Amino acid sequence: MSQANTKLNAFPVFMRVDGEAVAIVGNGEEALAKARLLAQSSAVLRIVADNASGGLLDFIASVGAVHINAAYKAVHLQGAALVFAASGDEALDRRVAEDARRLGIPVNAVDRPDLCDFFTPALVNRAPVAIAIGTDGAGPVLAQMLRGRIDRMLSPSLGRLAALAASFRAAAERLPKGNRRRRFWSDFFAGAPAKAIEAGDLAEAHGAALDLLAQDAPVEGHIALVGAGPGAEDLLTLRAHRLLMDADAIVYDALVPEAIVAMGRRDAERLPVGKRKGCHSKSQEEINALLIELGRAGKRVVRLKSGDPLVFGRAGEEMAALREAGIAYEVVPGVTAAFAAAADFELPLTLRGVSSSMVFTTGHDLKGNSLPDWAKLAISGATVAVYMGRSVAAEVAGRLIEAGLSPDTAVAVVENASLAGRRRFHGTLADLPSLEARADLTGPVMTIIGDAVAGANFEQSEPLAAHRHGGAASAVAEGVEQ
Repeated sequence: MSQANTKLNAFPVFMRVDGEAVAIVGNGEEALAKARLLAQSSAVLRIVADNASGGLLDFIASVGAVHINAAYKAVHLQGAALVFAASGDEALDRRVAEDARRLGIPVNAVDRPDLCDFFTPALVNRAPVAIAIGTDGAGPVLAQMLRGRIDRMLSPSLGRLAALAASFRAAAERLPKGNRRRRFWSDFFAGAPAKAIEAGDLAEAHGAALDLLAQDAPVEGHIALVGAGPGAEDLLTLRAHRLLMDADAIVYDALVPEAIVAMGRRDAERLPVGKRKGCHSKSQEEINALLIELGRAGKRVVRLKSGDPLVFGRAGEEMAALREAGIAYEVVPGVTAAFAAAADFELPLTLRGVSSSMVFTTGHDLKGNSLPDWAKLAISGATVAVYMGRSVAAEVAGRLIEAGLSPDTAVAVVENASLAGRRRFHGTLADLPSLEARADLTGPVMTIIGDAVAGANFEQSEPLAAHRHGGAASAVAEGVEQ
């Protein structure tokens, strides 16, 4: 999606309507629907209806709305904070909209977006909390569907909890700014006060909130080593998302997309420490020291790592440093690139009767003078997932063929696994060296090698053989002959 397509055509705001008049013009179902929506607020409803339906009349009586039983005139709008044209008649709705604009009053015309200054959202009401869902006036059915889902997710007691929070706001403002104050609110909404409200015990909730205010122990830091997955935001785990929303600081690698970093709390400190080939902004020792410093400062930190933190993510070094420094930490798994690449190809990493084991490795693991122990597994049928192997593809292929793996062994390659712009290639081990010459592959590349790869779906994939270069192919052939 282009940047232009991510811009909102309408900016969501909340209007103050307490004690203000809101005028609704119409006699039937459209007017009644808007009146029901507005009746959830403390606005004074003014309904202009000269031939009101029975349902609308009953509603007016039930909520004590002002009923102007007369043919519409512009004077009926004067003094209103908002106007709704809900007559069902296009000419009359247009006239109402024009009159409202002349009077400087924002207007909404039901089902006529071209006449609207604002759009009414689908509303989830947990007063004093309100969640408004809109789609720039273009998708009311979608907005209502989302409203239903969100409504089911939110506790009915949320409004009572928010009211209690409002009563503690002044006291919380006296707490030191930063971690101490944020920790109070975090524990308030996720801890004992929230649980007591859920149980219907307001007195216990009030007491629990007072206990939180009285706590004066130093705030302890905590580091979460979080797998950001292969890149797609919707592959982030729920736990990872929750920790991002609670984080005081987010320390992230270069391969973590900005869209995932942006899922963190808006005021969280964002610290890039990315390492990419040939460009290391911080050494591992500096990253370790940064995490310890943040932990000792009492920060809740999310250390975002591409894929899974325990797969080529140097999490072992960071955990060892945190343990030695006495900083609390946890590990949150993520979807590693090998799994995402396999999913992109609908590729079975294990296949009954073909492959029952897997190897995760990096291309640089094959650069030494001796073959690693797992090479024997590859020859015996294991599926091999090679991370960061594009620049050494010829060496990977040559060494494996030299070790005895057939040059006809199936290979699948994915650039930017899991993302909309991913590119897929397929071929054999003999074709793999062509990757080294592909200057157009600028994203992270994942290579999967093994007999199980033959069971993949190659309909959306490009043959590697189309990019084979004579020199690279000859080098592999020579390796086979030797």
